[in-house]
Formats: sequence, C-alpha cells, structure tokens
Amino acid sequence: MPALAVTALADPGVRAGDTTSPVEKKRVDSVPTPKLAWYKCYEIAECATVRLPLDYDDPKGATTEIAVLRVKARNAKKRIGSLFVNPGGPGGQGTALAYQAGQFLGADVLDRFDVVGFDPRGIGFSSNVACFKSTKDQTLAMAGLNVAFPMGAKEEAAYIKSATAVGKGCSTTGKKLAGAMSTAEAARDMEVLRRSVGDKKLTYLGFSYGTALGQYYANMFPDRLRSVVVDGVLNPVSWAGTPKTAGQILDDRLRSADGAYKALKEILVRCAKAGKEKCQFAQFGDPAKNFDVLAQRLKTKPVDIQGEKVTYADFVGATLGNLYDPSGYLFIDAMATDLWKATSSTSTAAQATAARKALAARIAERRAEVARQKNAAEKVTAKDFPYDNGLDAFSSVVCTDGLHPKKAGNWPAAVAASDKRAPYFGRAWDWGSVQCAGDAWKVRDEDAYTGPFNRRTNAPVLFVGDYYDPATNYDDAVSSSKLLPNSRLLSSNSWGHTAYGTSACVTNAIEGYLVSGTLPPAGKVCVGDVQPFEGDGGPAVATRGPADASAMAAQAGTEARGPKLAPVAVRVPKSILLGTR
Repeated sequence: MPALAVTALADPGVRAGDTTSPVEKKRVDSVPTPKLAWYKCYEIAECATVRLPLDYDDPKGATTEIAVLRVKARNAKKRIGSLFVNPGGPGGQGTALAYQAGQFLGADVLDRFDVVGFDPRGIGFSSNVACFKSTKDQTLAMAGLNVAFPMGAKEEAAYIKSATAVGKGCSTTGKKLAGAMSTAEAARDMEVLRRSVGDKKLTYLGFSYGTALGQYYANMFPDRLRSVVVDGVLNPVSWAGTPKTAGQILDDRLRSADGAYKALKEILVRCAKAGKEKCQFAQFGDPAKNFDVLAQRLKTKPVDIQGEKVTYADFVGATLGNLYDPSGYLFIDAMATDLWKATSSTSTAAQATAARKALAARIAERRAEVARQKNAAEKVTAKDFPYDNGLDAFSSVVCTDGLHPKKAGNWPAAVAASDKRAPYFGRAWDWGSVQCAGDAWKVRDEDAYTGPFNRRTNAPVLFVGDYYDPATNYDDAVSSSKLLPNSRLLSSNSWGHTAYGTSACVTNAIEGYLVSGTLPPAGKVCVGDVQPFEGDGGPAVATRGPADASAMAAQAGTEARGPKLAPVAVRVPKSILLGTR
C-alpha cells in the first residue's frame, strides 16, 4: 500500500516544535519592522533597500544596507504570501534569482506568491564588503589565484601567498563588514524582512549554499516556518565544523569532491555500456582507464589549443563545471575525445590538428553560450564597478561561518590526501577555502550560529538530494534530513547540481509543498529526465531554468550550469569558481 502524502501546514498530529530562543527573540524582535519603500524596477519587478543592524546585539547602532527585489504574484486574489529565494554561492544574488522567477518557477507558484530575493549583506546590490583599499591592491594580491587550482610546489606557494593576502585583507581593511557576514546574520536579516513583507511565517526555497541559510533559519527560528524547501543540501554541522573536525579542510567535511567523483565515474561506466555509437570516448577502449591516461598526459604536458594552453587543472575544472549540468556529459565526452586525439602519439598530424580545431570550436561555442546567458540576466546581475568583491564576499561567509585548519602551509599535504580519496576533484574543491586558515583569517563574528541543528520545527523542512550532484553530496541531504526530527527527504536519481526542474516528479513535489504544504511520501525517489547516453541526449528540461551560467575556471570548457535551475553565478576570480556551491 503506497504511503499517503502528508499535509504539513495544518496537521493536528504534528507535535508542537521548539521555540525561538530568548536571545534570538531579543535580537530580531527588538528591531522595528522596516517599511519597504517599493518602486518599479527592471520592467517586471519592484525594488527596495533597507538599513538593518550591523550587529543585532546593538540594534540602534551601525547599520548595513540590504537590497530587496520582488516579482508580485500574478493572481492577487489567490495570493498566499511571499516566497523568499536564495541561489547559493556564498555570494549569489537573491535579487537576481527573484527577477528570473518567471523563467523557472511553475505557474501555480508564480500565481500565488510574491517572489522575494535579497542580496545578503556584503554582496551584490547590498552594501559591499571590500578587503582591499583599491583594485590595484586587490589585483596584485590575487595574482597567484589565476589558475583553476594549483599544481606543483611553485603554484601552490603562489596560491597560498595570495589566499593569505585575501584572508588578512578581510581581517583588516574589510573587517567591519566581513566580521558581520555569517549565515546567521543573513538568517536574522531574512527574519526581519519576513515581517516587512507582512508574512506571519516564512516560505522559502533555497539552493546549494542557500540550503545552509534555510537550515540556519529553521534552527534559529524553529517556530516561524510555513514551508521551507532546501535543494542541493549542505550539512550544517559539516559546514560550521566542530572542535573534533576543526582541523579538517571544509570540503573534507562536506565531501563535494566525493560526489563529483561518483558522478564522473558513473558517466564513464555508462559511456562504456553505451559504446562508441553513443559515447565517442568509448572508441579508444575503457573510458574510465583512458580518462586517467588522458589526465596523466596533461599533467606531464599541457596541450596547445590555438595558442592557449590547456592544463591538467583546466581539464579537471572543465569536467567539474560540466558535471553541474544534467546534459554536461555530452561536452565531457566530446572534450575528452578531442583531447585524446590531440595528445595521442598514435594520432596523425592531421588528426591531432583536426581535434585541436574541433576543441577550439567547442570552447568558442560554450563561451558564446555563457555570454548569451549572462546577458539575459544582465539587467539585475551586472554591476560595472572596477572592484569585483566576489572572492571577498565568498570568503567572508565561508571563513566567518566555520572552523578551519590553523595553518595555510598545511594545505598541500592535506589536499594531496583528499585527491587520493576523491581522484581529480579533491584538489579542485579543497583549495577553495585556504584563505580561511587560522594564520590568515583573523576576523570572527561573535554572533555566528554554531548549533544546535536538530531543532523540532513547527512545519517540516523538505530536503531534496540529487544522487549525482557534483557540488553538494547527496549524503549531506540524507544526514541533514536526519538532524531535523520534523523533516522529509525527497531523493532524485538525477544529474547536475540541484534537482528542481530536472523532472516533473521533483518539480511537482517541491511546488506542491510550497503551495499547499503537502509533502511527498516518505522514501520517494524521482528519476531525472536526462540520463547519460540514453535517448537523444538533449536538454529535456530546457524550459525550467533561469538564464544563468558562470565562466568556468578551466579554459577547456565552461561551468555552463545548463537548462535547469542552478545557483546564480558568483562573479569571482577563476581560482575560486571551483569552490562555489
């Protein structure tokens, strides 16, 4: 007998949950409800800015400006309230995701909710954190970060030097705002904004790092939820760290690298099963074995593609970027095939030249698509300022939120060990947080939230996990859902980063909970529409995603996040793009 759906919003059988602590009540409830002065913006939206306390322990003290954007419900008579959205990052702009609502949310959601996004403090259109006094200082300091990730002692030393400069800059020049950008502060801001838009309880949809924000809110304000959905889940205990795990690099706790390796390995297995008729790379023999052979070739000697070197790190970075996309296996197959021909001693000169030209054409095509997609979102996301604070903002959240190893100099050995556990991707993910090392990052947020993360919420949190997510390991969705006693896990046998939009099964389950509070049955598993090397390989969900992509660190490809919904691009240097979620 199939399990019955659970209606969460008015279930008399659900025991009363925990309540907001007296400390948090005092912090947020002592702030007068701001009046948002909405004005028409970007043709379809309304915008506002609001001053909120820099330190909620001093609500009458210094403030920081927060930018808010909403797209109003299409059917005012059936309006339920506001749906807050967050795209991830850290560093993604909630304003941009709200602006793109019509491109990825379903009709019922768009009809019944005002879609609201805010740029977390320090980020986007909100007051910006700046860890250097000038663009010149920043550029010189970050010179060592211009690789996908460092390989070899020389690159590692340069990378550590630049990352340390970022940590020290944020701990001095950027200290005032960097020390007030923990996820807890964003959760407090969202709680005040919830009151500002007139909602009695929070309705929220968060992706990737946005799942951390959703879980922090749920645990800090467990009696103030209407319906919260988190897709592409980060385990908050792993994110924050514990005294026992403080010496571990962040991704050695989160295991994003393991998720990426799992996805790549399965693609290569399916490539072998599909054969060369559907997977080009299979023509050379065992795809898994030959992928490693190709990687080793590029470690030994980068390949020249029309005057541009493609290194091992570029190859791995491009592979990781394309794993974000459900249809990215197509580019991975084509890229590996062309690189194999370009680097193989058995290829004729004509074959190698043709392969290089084909790869160059693919790179140009992907870059053009990235540019097209970025332009589609440019009205909200583009800020033509000379100082790009993407890495400053990313670091101010990651480093302030959690515990990190004490010495940056210990990273190379730890990263090498991670790369053995999760081949290719251990390095790619682990280097993203070296600026957080204790001898570089000194500023702290005394009001950062470190738990507990197991509060009983008044309404369930719906956790959504994708089996083959390369950025937020499916295991984190499982473990996070077990932390909250009043929650539900929806699993999806799907590909890419985050599951919403990859199938009607996932999409309807998420939207059903947001609109009516009806949870999917316990143990529900959906199947993504796109499966590697099955069918025609086309983007089956092309209509459900925002126009969004970000330039990938590797120049052998791009992090084209594909036809489905994915986190809004974080505009950061190529060195840190591999560390965005």
